[in-house]
Amino acid sequence: MENKTENNDLSQKVDMKTLSSCVNHLTRQGYEAQFKVTKDGLKSLATDKIYRPDEVKIVSFYRFEGDSDPADNSILYAIETASGEKGTLSDAYGIYNDANVSAFIKEVEDCAKKAH
Repeated sequence: MENKTENNDLSQKVDMKTLSSCVNHLTRQGYEAQFKVTKDGLKSLATDKIYRPDEVKIVSFYRFEGDSDPADNSILYAIETASGEKGTLSDAYGIYNDANVSAFIKEVEDCAKKAH
């Protein structure tokens, strides 16, 4: 699947056909932190700060589909927090998704997909 986003602000078109190329692009745009979902909320691996769903904005997301293996399906979220921290969260999607990530994302009210 081909994903496109902006060169300098997430809306300028840049080919991002792989998860790693998308992560690299987002990192260059300031989305440097990596997040993971814990029982307490969204945890920044850079600062160890925990964020509740109401402290998180999903500014964009990107889906990647494997050519033949459903286990290769993934989704990458570009996230901004109330404290200004910006980073990414990745997960599988479909039957291989992490139920904790899905539950957290469903609670985030501020979720938008940037126009491409």
